Amino acid sequence: MDITIFNTLDTLYKKAADTFVDLSEQSIQKNGKFVVAISGGSSPKAIFSLLATSEYADKIDWNKVYFFWVDERWVALDDEKSNFKMTLETLLNKVPVNKDQIFPMYKGGIDPEDYAKEYEAQIRNVLGEEGVFDFILLGMGDDGHTASLFPGEAVLDEKEKWVAAYYLKPQEMFRITLTEPIINKANNILIVTFGTSKKHALNEVLNGEYNPKLYPLQLIKKKDGVQIFTDEEAGA
Repeated sequence: MDITIFNTLDTLYKKAADTFVDLSEQSIQKNGKFVVAISGGSSPKAIFSLLATSEYADKIDWNKVYFFWVDERWVALDDEKSNFKMTLETLLNKVPVNKDQIFPMYKGGIDPEDYAKEYEAQIRNVLGEEGVFDFILLGMGDDGHTASLFPGEAVLDEKEKWVAAYYLKPQEMFRITLTEPIINKANNILIVTFGTSKKHALNEVLNGEYNPKLYPLQLIKKKDGVQIFTDEEAGA
């Protein structure tokens, strides 16, 4: 695991966008495609906005990029809380991605638990039974959660399913998420987290006693291919 502390968020975002470009080139050259799972939130939004600029977009073979999501709130795709909507507006509507290679983590008229099974089938269709993503973009909340793997939730113990949906009582809504087993299979994982509010959780994740029930980001293995991008406030 590599940890990089940036002086400014602008340099962090640029390095994240550079990483996306570099990994896309490597994966497409090796496998003919670049399969990613992306997160929502303010950090990815800034990264996606950069990727949509000609400086970055012109370097990516978008027709060979496959977009999955790390997690999603169970809301309509045009809801302001939708990670899909944010990504569509900041990136996917601005670059020539094949629409058949975009896999929203929500579908109307179906129970979230049933769609979790369907979504896993979609992943298997693209990645095969190994289920190895080329790149996964993660964040971390103030409480140490990542994806929709929240402290104390039963989903933290999931070892078989690649995708799980459950009702998150504190938020009074269903969430759907990739699980620890498939996240840890990824060839490359970038965790972006910054700000004073993240300092305590990040320190516990990296240096504290192993307790993923309390700090779920600890579920992510500290292996080659895993990077953390942070700032001086969080990473001091």
